[in-house]
Amino acid sequence: MAENPAEKRQTVPLGNRVPKGGKTMKTGEGTAALEKALDVLQAIGATASGISQAALAEQVPLPRTTLYRIIATLVERGMIRRDPTRKVYRLGFKYLEMVRNAYLEPDLVAAASEELRALRDLTGETSYLAVLDGNQVLSLERCEGAHTQRSAASLGQGKPVYCTGQGKAILSALPAAARDEILKGLVLAPLTPLTITDRRRLLAELQITQTRGYALDDEEIRLGVRCVAAPIVDKQGQVRGALSVAGPAYRLTLERLTLLGPELAEAARRVGEQLRPDSAPQAAGELSVVPGPWAFHGAFPRWHAGQKRLYWADTLAPAIHCWDGHTSRQLTRLDLPVRGMELHPDGLLVAQAGGWSLVDWEGHEHPRQDLLGSRLLALATHPSGALWACAKTASGCLIGELSAEGELRHGWSLPEQVSAFRWDAKGTAVYALAPEAGDILLLQPGSSSVRRLASLPLGGGRLGGLALDSEGGVWTTQLDGWSVARFDADGNLDRMIGLPVPCPTDLCFGGEAGATLFITSARQALKLEALGNAPDSGCLLQMHTRV
Repeated sequence: MAENPAEKRQTVPLGNRVPKGGKTMKTGEGTAALEKALDVLQAIGATASGISQAALAEQVPLPRTTLYRIIATLVERGMIRRDPTRKVYRLGFKYLEMVRNAYLEPDLVAAASEELRALRDLTGETSYLAVLDGNQVLSLERCEGAHTQRSAASLGQGKPVYCTGQGKAILSALPAAARDEILKGLVLAPLTPLTITDRRRLLAELQITQTRGYALDDEEIRLGVRCVAAPIVDKQGQVRGALSVAGPAYRLTLERLTLLGPELAEAARRVGEQLRPDSAPQAAGELSVVPGPWAFHGAFPRWHAGQKRLYWADTLAPAIHCWDGHTSRQLTRLDLPVRGMELHPDGLLVAQAGGWSLVDWEGHEHPRQDLLGSRLLALATHPSGALWACAKTASGCLIGELSAEGELRHGWSLPEQVSAFRWDAKGTAVYALAPEAGDILLLQPGSSSVRRLASLPLGGGRLGGLALDSEGGVWTTQLDGWSVARFDADGNLDRMIGLPVPCPTDLCFGGEAGATLFITSARQALKLEALGNAPDSGCLLQMHTRV
């Protein structure tokens, strides 16, 4: 017999349940039902190891049938779950998912977790992580102290910024204008006899805190409880929160807090060093496909600032394309696969499998001497205009300035092959990709040493193109990784941006103020199923970045 959809049980919010008889619950009755459900949820959440139904009935004095219905509804909604082995109820995964969605600063919490545990182990007291929320501070995470009698401030509960160690630590690290904006709207109400209520005295306290690097709460928010805290400041100078340790005043004497203060400051500094700058993920609308034909293997995008045009090549169906910001056209077709391309005062210098040529701005090809033959790996242009190349050697590769005779001079010998390299704008450093190892290398003129700036696991995709932005960031594509990545000047992964194509091959900056990132892609190695999921493969992409 076919199932009647009308007979299926439908989940209805507690406040909208229709009892037998067909009468809708009144508002007061719905609120009462909600309060009962919240009482049950709170009782279950208060026990870390779970609670049996019998123990729950003792804590929440409800009729047995009412309690059973509430439990059944909460289980159905995923707000609680039953452990069949221990026969207890615990918070459900739907509840945990909701908490995760509401979690502020997840990167900050992750970075601070180890330091919170270390501070707890060092002191035996409860350690906290807090952030500024308007004119209050909120605790995001804590590590419980080892003592029975200990600080146990609720997570997510706002506390005044002016009388807490966390708040004073954050205020002391803020720019003066931001600090004054917060303080001018505050009423310094006395929460204990020791609360600082004089504005000038508070400002003096903040100045002392800024100088020594940590703040003290001497029973200012609650009698019998003291706290020491230090601000967390990231590498860009932004105040991200504070670490603190709190406990009973008889254990945390002022002398002990003074000794712990530098430990807090150092722990907060280490957390700040781990934090990446706040950068919103790129919205899908900021990435677009440039109108025009697709390529089997797009590569070598080069922006001509004077013409305000982008030139790029299809290496396998050999051709050079041009994009002027409005229309895309094919500049010329070539006879042999393209192995490299750089801008030249008279056109485009193109290295092909059978020789070199200069393609002028009208698309006419002028043959040139084949300088490196099959040894060529990559080309790049020095800020002075000199042409540099990377060539294979028996033990790896050689990077150097390319002479008219095909010799490489003033460069570096590397034990691994390089697929792309770029000079920075000042000519003081070369960045190179070693795709076999997944490394980004940093080379500096006058030094033969090679520094590994950053590495990406091969499972994330094979490193492809290379581009440098105006702030010293290093961008690279990830073949088979569906993404481009940006590393900051210190080699930290700063941004990972998903793309609608699996094989982005190369990239460069151009457009107005150099704020547009152009990305070439490939499609020749993709199966039909992959092409169905990524129909834009082989197209030129553009994305406006907020560097």
